[in-house]
Amino acid sequence: MMVRTNIIREERMTVSYDVVNGWTVVEIDGEVDAHASPLAREAVIKLVDDGHRHFVLDLSFVSFMDSMGLGVVVAVTKRIREHEGSLRIAAASGRIVRVFDISGLRNLYEIHPSPEEATRQAPSLDSLAHWPHPSS
Repeated sequence: MMVRTNIIREERMTVSYDVVNGWTVVEIDGEVDAHASPLAREAVIKLVDDGHRHFVLDLSFVSFMDSMGLGVVVAVTKRIREHEGSLRIAAASGRIVRVFDISGLRNLYEIHPSPEEATRQAPSLDSLAHWPHPSS
């Protein structure tokens, strides 16, 4: 049984998490823009500081994400990596995947179509050991 815990509940964004198969699944629902990005970043960093190491960032319910939102992903990736953790992205929306494509970040992340797919296998201890991966 999953128990989802709300971290942030604002007018334009909600951030919640639960733990599935060793992964802390952080669901962001709403807009990840200049206003909301710092809140989302702090929420994930607090989870890292609380001892969570392996994350799935679920962007399936993100209606809008700009460069500040991508900055959040990069910032939390760095923090997770510093703590020898791992990160996967779940993004059902082609719009969000396209943001990763346009930015050139698509090849740096494991992007899954759903959080269920992303959590199917237990975390690997070295998935961010070489992040960012050298471009080919």
